[in-house]
Amino acid sequence: MFNSVRSRLIIVALVVVTAVWQLYSHKTRTGEWLKLGLDLQGGMHLVLEVDDPDGTMTAEARSDMIDRVDRIIRTRIDEFGVEEPLIQKVGGERLIVELAGIDDEDQAKGIVQRNAFLEFKLVLPTIDFEQALSRIDRAVVTSLGVDSIRALGRDVAGQEGDDLTDLLFGTDPAAATDSMTAVSDSAAAAAAAAADSAEAEANALRPFSSLLAFGDIEGAFLVAAEDRPIAEMFLAMPEVERAFPRDQIVLWGADLVSQAARNYYRLYVLEEDSFLTGEELEDATAGRDPQFNQSQVQFQLSRAGGRQFARFSGAHVGDFLAIVLDNEVMSAPVIRDRIGARGQIDMGQGTPLEEARDLALVLRAGALPARINIVEERTVGPSLGQDSIDQGSLAGLVGIVLVVFIMILYYRVAGLIAVGALAVYVTLVLGGLAGMNATLTVPGIAGLILSIGMAVDANVLIFERIREELAKGRVTRSAVDDGFEHALSAIVDANITTLITALILFQFGTGPVRGFAVTLSIGIVASFFSALFVTRSFFLAYLSGRKASDPISI
Repeated sequence: MFNSVRSRLIIVALVVVTAVWQLYSHKTRTGEWLKLGLDLQGGMHLVLEVDDPDGTMTAEARSDMIDRVDRIIRTRIDEFGVEEPLIQKVGGERLIVELAGIDDEDQAKGIVQRNAFLEFKLVLPTIDFEQALSRIDRAVVTSLGVDSIRALGRDVAGQEGDDLTDLLFGTDPAAATDSMTAVSDSAAAAAAAAADSAEAEANALRPFSSLLAFGDIEGAFLVAAEDRPIAEMFLAMPEVERAFPRDQIVLWGADLVSQAARNYYRLYVLEEDSFLTGEELEDATAGRDPQFNQSQVQFQLSRAGGRQFARFSGAHVGDFLAIVLDNEVMSAPVIRDRIGARGQIDMGQGTPLEEARDLALVLRAGALPARINIVEERTVGPSLGQDSIDQGSLAGLVGIVLVVFIMILYYRVAGLIAVGALAVYVTLVLGGLAGMNATLTVPGIAGLILSIGMAVDANVLIFERIREELAKGRVTRSAVDDGFEHALSAIVDANITTLITALILFQFGTGPVRGFAVTLSIGIVASFFSALFVTRSFFLAYLSGRKASDPISI
């Protein structure tokens, strides 16, 4: 089949058409002829580090943590759809992440940093927590002191435009009147406060309990949105945590609740221990509830997780179930029936579907084992990428023009044949990059130019061999056949050794090194095919209309 000039040219044409089709298909799918790397199209460069505020983590523990973070972030970025990201461990304690072509930088950072630890907890009645409020108020007064609480109230009120009553004593008029009387009364109140115990002071000020109102669902209080910062400060005190009822915690709800033209956050009373975590989660998908038009994430648990969920839900029909993500209650639906391995997380009214997709993505990838800090962040702008493209294109164009000029000048007709084969070679390389969805980087352009040189070098070897055979007096057709045959071993050796080197670079290199190796590998294969098949086919086509003894210009 390969002995026929026509069949050889048909094969060359089919290969070229396939390469052009790959380029066109890539352009149709992505809008670009080739996929460009960070150094060509711009993107984000992040350096991540495991958070260790106390400095108690050993070097081995940090290294193990970074390895786990590496695996999870790779999965998240693959789900996110970033092509050819660079994720590289540095020094055993840091992780370099480079994301090319990122449009929404905040979204990308959120996906990388989000912990995504999912828990399922039982919502408890508030009665035990209500009984502990007096202890909590006393703990706040004992810890901060009466004067500090009053000063804190004046400072925050001045910033927010509210008075002391609105800030510390809630919206109950009777409680506000009594409390203001206790705080601002004259000498009699001051003398009574001095004589009373810390419990009396706590009962008078009620610094924490006065921030709470009964919630709209069982097991949750309401806290005005403007009061949340001071409530969080009180809850963070160790003395307050010790005053909680045993095996109970409180967590904030994720959504604002509007009542009587005022915004509130829910503060849920929950069982401290989770009965199920996201480790049993197998899949999560984002969608929109058609009935209430709100974003939601539907999740699928493993078989073991489904059995555990079914047992728990069957024993707590009528109770509220808190779905907790990163210590924040995303939703707390009532358990109306036994629940199996499927469930959903309601994202609330007004939440974009894109945010639900991001949550589903990080849930599928798994929770980070520790908090991650971004210690360095750089954005590579598209102007820098365009500048690199222009410089690389100019270098490639100059190189090709010089090669074409020298080949034609030195080898004449054979040089023209080599230029035609070189055009086929370039088409094959570009089509191969598009077909493999490989990323073209600045080092990749260097690999492309290097492989062009190798393709020309193969033609030079062949032409010199042909010249040697012609000098021995061989007829033209025999000289061409012997020239290709004698040059074959040298071309194979050179290409195979370079290909092995490129494969080693791809296996053990990262980022730009791998981009160079991919382009070089594709170029070597295309160079081998171009030199030994395309060039010979063109030569045979050129000789087909000539006598075997006619001389050729070479």
